[in-house]
Amino acid sequence: MEKILYLAHVESDGTLSKAALESLGAAVELSKKLSGSSLSVGLIGSQAEKAAGSIASCGATSFFAVSGPEFDCSRYSTDAAAIEALGRQTQATLMVAAGTSRFGRAVPGATFRLNGRIDSRITGFTVENNSFQIQRWFYRQRMMSTQTRAQRPWALLLDPGVFSPWAGQPGTTSVQSIAVNLPELRTRVLGTETATTGPQTIRPDAKLLFVTGAGWTKKQSDGQPHVKEAEDLIINFLEKTRASLGSTKSLVDQTGDGQQVISLLSHINQVGQTGSTPRHQKGLSTCCHGEEPHTVGWRFINERRAINLDANCGWAQGKADVLYVADAFQVLKKVNELL
Repeated sequence: MEKILYLAHVESDGTLSKAALESLGAAVELSKKLSGSSLSVGLIGSQAEKAAGSIASCGATSFFAVSGPEFDCSRYSTDAAAIEALGRQTQATLMVAAGTSRFGRAVPGATFRLNGRIDSRITGFTVENNSFQIQRWFYRQRMMSTQTRAQRPWALLLDPGVFSPWAGQPGTTSVQSIAVNLPELRTRVLGTETATTGPQTIRPDAKLLFVTGAGWTKKQSDGQPHVKEAEDLIINFLEKTRASLGSTKSLVDQTGDGQQVISLLSHINQVGQTGSTPRHQKGLSTCCHGEEPHTVGWRFINERRAINLDANCGWAQGKADVLYVADAFQVLKKVNELL
């Protein structure tokens, strides 16, 4: 019989993030498919009772919390100690959590202390004959593996954007507080700073991913490049649609070559084999030829469209649902007018 422990760190306002609700949805589904299993909730943060009330109807048999101001911030020593305490209290055999940067640092160490095993970047699971198996992608999402482990406890870090978030009615529930003996804290969290001071361009929850290719900075029909005009068109489009901005490697690399580039872009925006693999509902690629290293990053985009003047580009070879053979400058200008 599996004892499932759902782990989450509480936000500063007492809510749970979208990634945390997605992992809760997976934990609830798993507990239903594994006969004889039980589900417990372990929360970390000073407003754990408020967070527990928001998910009171998830079907968990018990709620536990490690509270206190020292557990509000992301810090390895406090997070690992809290996860270890929750694991020992519940005697969990399966620990399910979102694969956030905070848990990605702390859960492995806590699992080692519990003499368990851990797997991350999990994108699915199957249950057959009450046997539990996980699914992971390898080699830039070209190969998927199905695997299981006999070692317990087994910690599972789920990829955000894969599972459906849990949606239920809030309620009231009793939360048992767990005391943790902390080591001497050698770090102090003074605050947070944003990574960039410019406009926000990376929006993981956006429905649309808008990707720019190197064609935006090339010479246009009049024989001259129009990088500033391209930047204005793209900024206007992003502001109106609240889309997330991506880019090809060839475009972001131009910064190091000393060429004039779109100021919004950096390697953080890079999508593809050497960049990110987003999971937006829709994707629109512009001025990109649809080469394999780039399109591999679109593997989990549900609807793919592209704008390119070349009717024989890679997007036309079955990689896009719709290809618009047109000038991206003219198309985006008209779209912005319509918006």
